[in-house]
Amino acid sequence: MYKRGRVRIPYPERIPLQYAIAFATLLSAFQLYQGTNPFFSLYSFLFIAIAAIAFNLAGGFTRPSGAYVFFYAVLAVILGLCWKAILGEAADSHLLLPLLTMKVFLGGITAMLGAVFISRRLTAKRPLLGRMVTDSNIQNATVGCMVTGLVLTAVLTFVPRQSGSILSSLAQINRFLPMAMMLGVIHQIRRSGGTSSINLPVLISGTVMFIGGLFSFSKEGIFTPIVCWLIAVGSQRYKLKLYQVIGLILVAIFMVRYLVPYSQYGRNYRSETGSITEEAAIAISFLADLDNVRQKSAANAADEFENEAQGYYNTPQGLFDRLQMISVDDALIDLTERKGAFGYAPIVNGFANFIPHVFWPNKPSIGYGNVYAHQLGGLTDDDTTTGISFSPSGEGYHIDRWVGVLILAPVLWIMLFTLFDSLCGTVRETPWGLLVIALFSHSAPEGMLGGVIYMLGFSAFSIVVAAFSATYLMPLLGTLFKGPERITLQRSAPIGSKQRASGALSRWHQPLN
Repeated sequence: MYKRGRVRIPYPERIPLQYAIAFATLLSAFQLYQGTNPFFSLYSFLFIAIAAIAFNLAGGFTRPSGAYVFFYAVLAVILGLCWKAILGEAADSHLLLPLLTMKVFLGGITAMLGAVFISRRLTAKRPLLGRMVTDSNIQNATVGCMVTGLVLTAVLTFVPRQSGSILSSLAQINRFLPMAMMLGVIHQIRRSGGTSSINLPVLISGTVMFIGGLFSFSKEGIFTPIVCWLIAVGSQRYKLKLYQVIGLILVAIFMVRYLVPYSQYGRNYRSETGSITEEAAIAISFLADLDNVRQKSAANAADEFENEAQGYYNTPQGLFDRLQMISVDDALIDLTERKGAFGYAPIVNGFANFIPHVFWPNKPSIGYGNVYAHQLGGLTDDDTTTGISFSPSGEGYHIDRWVGVLILAPVLWIMLFTLFDSLCGTVRETPWGLLVIALFSHSAPEGMLGGVIYMLGFSAFSIVVAAFSATYLMPLLGTLFKGPERITLQRSAPIGSKQRASGALSRWHQPLN
C-alpha cells in the first residue's frame, strides 16, 4: 500500500480541453502584450488547442500515436513559444517569415489531427504483439535483454563496422538495453508492491547507456536512461517520495547546466582517428573539469551567435535553443520561398533505403539534414556528415509546399500511427509501446519526414525483434545466468489505488497473466 505524501509521476491520458484553451489564451495574451503580431498569436492559440484535441483523440500517452503528437507539439513549437514569453520577447521576433512559419505548424498539427482520426479507424482492435510478457518470464526477460544489450554494445563499440554489414544491421535493431531497463522497472514496481522501481538490471542498463552517451558526447544518449525510467514509472502510476522528487530535480539541473554544454563542446574535439581509447581520454578530461567546459561552451555559443545567423532568442539560451524547431524551420521555409520546393527525392530515397545491401551493394546513404544545411549555406562544401534537424512539417513544406504539409505528411503519419498502435496497443496492455514512446521523444519533433519513414521500416522491425526476443529468447538466456524465476509478483490493485474487484482499471495494471 502507498503512504500519503508521495508524488505521482504525471502520465496524462488526456488533457482537459478547457485547461488547454485557458493556457493558450494566457500565452496569447502575453504574446500580444510583448508586441507579437496578432495573427501569429492567433495561430499559436489554434496550434495549442488543436494539439490538445489530437493528443486526446490519440489516447494520450497510453498509445504511441498520442506520444508522437505530444512530443511534436511541445518540443517543436510550444516550449519555444513559452520560453520566448518568459524572456519577455515578441514570439515572432528573429524570424524571416513568422506568419508563414506559424501557418505551416498550424497546418501540420491540423493534418496530424486528421491522421490520428483516420488511423484510429484502421488500427487493429487487439495489439498484434499481444501480452507476451508474463509473470513467469518477465524477470528472466529483463536479464536476457540486459546481457544481450551489453554484449552487442561491446561488439558495436570495439569492432569496426561498415555500412551494409551484419554489424550495421545489428546496430539498427539493438534496442535491448532500453527494453531491459523498462521491463526491469515494471517488474521491480510490481514485485515490490510499488515501493521501489530500480533493481540491478535497471541500474546496469541505465549506467551503460549513460556512459555511452558521455563518451560519444550525445545528448540523446545521456538523457535516454532518464527518459526510459520516467516513461516506465509513469505508465505504472508510480509515486515518488519527496526526497526522490528533490533528487530528480537536482539531477535534471545538473544535466542541463553541465552535461548539455559538455556534449555540445565535446563534439568539436572528437578523435580524428575514431579511436575508442582516445575519445574516452578526451571525455574523461572534460568530465574532470565540467565548470571550465561549461564556460568554454557558453563562449563558443556566444561567438556563433554573433558570427552566424541569429537564433530564435535575443541571446543564446543553451538547451532551450535546441528545444524548439521554430527558427530552423523558418529558415528552411524561407529557402523554399526563395528557391522553390526541393522535390520528392527524400521520400523516394527513404523508402528505397529499405532495400537490403545484399540486393543493392552500392546503395547510397544520403543525410538530407546535411543536404538542407548546405542549401542554407551553413556548412563547408567538404562537410558531408554534419546536419541540421527540422520538424516533419518544415521538411514537408520544403519538399512540396502545402501539398507536402497537408497531404504527404498526414499520409505518412497515418501509416506510422496505424502500424505502431496496431503492433503495441496501449501501454496498459503491453510494454512494447513504452519503447516506441522513448523513440518518438526524439524523432517526433526533429526527425523530419525521413525519420517517419525510418520508423516505419527499421524501428518497427527492431520493436518486433525486441518483443519476440524478450518473450521467447531472452527468458532462456536469463535462466542460464540467474536460474528459473522464483519470485511471484504481487497480485494487487494498481499501484497507488484502492483495491477494486471490477475491471474498471486497465489490464496492464493488473497482474501480468
